[in-house]
Amino acid sequence: MTLKVAKRGNVPPFIVMDVMRAAAEREAATGDVLHLEVGQPSTGAPARVVEAAKRALESGDSLGYTLALGIEPLREKIAAHYKAEYGVAVDPRQVAVTTGSSGAFLLAFLAAFEPGDRVAIASPGYPAYRNILRALGVEPVPLRVGAETRFQITAQVIEALDQPIDGVIVASPSNPTGTMLSEQEVADLAACCKRKGIRLISDEIYHGITFGRKAATAAAFADHAVVINSFSKYFSMTGWRLGWMVVPDDLARAVECLAQNMFISAPTLSQQAALAVFDCKEELEANVVRYARNRELLLNELPKAGFDRLAPADGAFYIYADISQMTNDAQDFCRRMLAETGIAATPGVDFDPEEGHRAMRFSFAGSTETMAEAVKRLRAWRK
Repeated sequence: MTLKVAKRGNVPPFIVMDVMRAAAEREAATGDVLHLEVGQPSTGAPARVVEAAKRALESGDSLGYTLALGIEPLREKIAAHYKAEYGVAVDPRQVAVTTGSSGAFLLAFLAAFEPGDRVAIASPGYPAYRNILRALGVEPVPLRVGAETRFQITAQVIEALDQPIDGVIVASPSNPTGTMLSEQEVADLAACCKRKGIRLISDEIYHGITFGRKAATAAAFADHAVVINSFSKYFSMTGWRLGWMVVPDDLARAVECLAQNMFISAPTLSQQAALAVFDCKEELEANVVRYARNRELLLNELPKAGFDRLAPADGAFYIYADISQMTNDAQDFCRRMLAETGIAATPGVDFDPEEGHRAMRFSFAGSTETMAEAVKRLRAWRK
């Protein structure tokens, strides 16, 4: 007898995870891999966070479930973060602590959209948006964005649509391009979405990692928007699986009930440890200084290896490269690059199923020494 298998699980793989597996296999066999594929800090959690976790473990507390929306002290710290960083007043009751930003996306999509709704996403863009939406029966609507809008969905892009949409997801800084919306562009997009009755979801997980200017939060302009952030990127707590949402009033109870049923609560130990992270600015800013150094090195040296069509990389720790002059098959190109140079990077098809076969993403979240060695090998390989 054949058992039923749900169609909602029939989503494409997250290709960067396949690249990571291939890189790990090579590393185990040869010990030689330069990791430019991984979208996570190479540094661990800040020292005070680790100490806070130790204290929590040694306290004798059971570390049992918390309230579904998180412990009150952490929600208050997150709200205070918006005041300190952006000058924006956020009520701690609007804050939902989540199991990573991935949990936040799932809760946001379930609370805001019905099966059959249509949600606009940038292409190229983060693949999990479209894959989670599809798994939930929501239709992702990829919007082709390029250099003319700095690879971002703007109010003008939404105004020009000749088809109805129910939501739009923006990320500034973005993955994979690292580009950002200006403060005025965020304000204009928020106003456009409100006027048209479109739910705005703002992915702000790379806030704090910017070069030359500060990122703007949609929380400053849109009381109807869902704002999502994470402790994984700037705060360097990737494996602790902790994120948060700023939730508008009309979705608050739905998000709480969904969180109760789907997750119970975010990891308690991670929540206790994260209380210390907002006091680690010096250590965290040192990471950003290194990212800036890595970014400058790659932007200067990649063109010398033939990678001369690069997105601006205003923030995050990615450089997105148009490699159409080198190949029409980015997956094969990245496989050969790993095999022949030991450099792991991500093919663009992960971020853009239609045009990504002519693009790739480099992550510069690793050490400066790794970046320097990578461009040295690439220049030799591309001679």
